[in-house]
Order: sequence, then C-alpha cells, then structure tokens
Amino acid sequence: MIDRIKAFLTKPATAGRRGADELQVAAAALLVEAARLDDRIDAAERRTIERLVRERFGLRRDEADALIAEAESEVARSSQLFAFTRAVKDGFDHDERVALIEMLWDVVYADGALHDYESSLLRRVAGLIHVPDRESGAARQRVLARRQAADRQAV
Repeated sequence: MIDRIKAFLTKPATAGRRGADELQVAAAALLVEAARLDDRIDAAERRTIERLVRERFGLRRDEADALIAEAESEVARSSQLFAFTRAVKDGFDHDERVALIEMLWDVVYADGALHDYESSLLRRVAGLIHVPDRESGAARQRVLARRQAADRQAV
C-alpha cells in the first residue's frame, strides 16, 4: 500500500483516472487538513478521521493508521489543497464527493465547535470538487442531526 501511495505522489498530474489508494490519500489528506485548521488535531478529531476512513474505505485499523499517517505527511509537505481536490473531483462520482463533504463536516464538528477557518475550508473544498452549496449544507445538517441524536442517547 505504501508503494502505491508513493507512486501517487510522483505520478504526473496528467495521468488517467486515479486508483483507489490514491483517492484514499487525497480524501484522508482533506480530512486531516480540516482537523488541523484550529492548530491541532485533538483526540476526538483523530478518532473521527480513523472511523470515517475505516468505514468509507473498508480498512483495518493498521491500514487506516498508515493511510492517516501518509495523509498527515502529505498535508505537511503541501502548501495547497488543489492536488487533493483535483484527485477527488476526477476520481469520485458526484455522490462520493457529497459523501466526502459530509465526512469533512463530521471532522470539523468532532471537537464540538466550528471555527471560521474550518467553515471557510469546507466552502472552498466543496467548490473545488463541484459540490453545490445546497448539497454541502444538507450534508452539514445530516452531521448535526446525527450528533444531536447521539448526544440525546448518551444522556
């Protein structure tokens, strides 16, 4: 898996449809970026990212950990989100892109607060991957409803 991830990073931008591992790195990198915008990735955000990539990509815990570590490394090396959003836009169908936006909302709400930088990132990413504001807003509402239901059950 690591070799395929490294191949993604060195592949020319003009290469054809991206493979599953490449898309996983791009999606995970966006999740990591969303989590770190408030200057730290707390335990709740990390658990949320791990849960989301395991569920979405059908990964074992060790595979999810490796994917997240690679994504963190890529985010640290990159000064732009464009490569990640382009991979997602080109490799995911519309419903998968909407699902990614929902995953991003889940990550930014994992610490219990939405920061201005996080909402700005979500607007930018949604635009770059061609998810309309209305669908991003609906994804946000689904995340908030799930979180409220979970909070009520916890009480």
